[in-house]
Amino acid sequence: MQFQPIYYDGEIFLPKIELNMRLNQSIGIITDLKRKQLLMNQLVNHSQYYLFRAGQSEYMRLTVEELITFLIKVTERTERVASLMDYFNLKEEWKVKIKDLSSSKRMYVTLLRVFFAHQPTLVLEEPYFYLEEQDRRHFKRILDDLLKEKQVLILTSNLEDAIISCDLIYRLNGSGFHQMDIRDLGEDKQEVKEQDRANITLQKIYTKRNEKVILFNPPEIDFIESIDGSILVHVGGENYDCALTLTELEQRLSNFGFFRCHRCYIVNLQKVREIITWTKNSYSLRLNTGKDAVVPLSRSKLQELKSLLNI
Repeated sequence: MQFQPIYYDGEIFLPKIELNMRLNQSIGIITDLKRKQLLMNQLVNHSQYYLFRAGQSEYMRLTVEELITFLIKVTERTERVASLMDYFNLKEEWKVKIKDLSSSKRMYVTLLRVFFAHQPTLVLEEPYFYLEEQDRRHFKRILDDLLKEKQVLILTSNLEDAIISCDLIYRLNGSGFHQMDIRDLGEDKQEVKEQDRANITLQKIYTKRNEKVILFNPPEIDFIESIDGSILVHVGGENYDCALTLTELEQRLSNFGFFRCHRCYIVNLQKVREIITWTKNSYSLRLNTGKDAVVPLSRSKLQELKSLLNI
């Protein structure tokens, strides 16, 4: 697997990378959002790779059983639906529509597409980030089984997520591309536990509504705005008060696909459907959120956004 170098303003941003992957091997690359996207984009037109992108969605109106039946049919698998439901540990959810599943379970069901992929190499962007602990364990077991006949590349910004499944781990940043020593990473179990607790804290955004405390996973959030001194977190057409500042939220969410598109707005880039040009100096972002939502895009942020999205 090879990646070509990419330069910005005459300086190297993505070095040339050659990975000598072999069967039964899982490799992790820890990097930031922009570099993850650049790596994924270079693999799009290669038929030997199956790409799973972070935030990928599923057919929301189907039940879990209908989706598995559909995937068996289109991939010409021989397994029975009932046996796969048992293997996937989805017997309790098999009649539930995907749109009615929890956010973690919905992403777990979406990740099951990798089980049906015929390509010898699976490339997964942030496969564990969206999953709660039980769904992580189920997907880890499935991925381990797939490794008996495939090879896997995991792109993530989370060291702990890479440690879960990877035989080799590399770090890709402004200093280059370097292999990490997994033996050293595994020696101090207490340090790993402390890091895991920190990750759990970062993966939940604390809000309040009607005197109730509500915690959201970042993928659930559509956008965040500052209005009249209040911070509102928008989820599914509803808004919730948040005690954190926009700057604090920007720092917490920077590795999870969020972008400060305006001095008063942070947007989940996975939800952006369209860049709207109103005038030469006026822009907005239309979001794919179930309810039509439009947020402003500062003129000064336009080129940064285009660079981030590689457009």
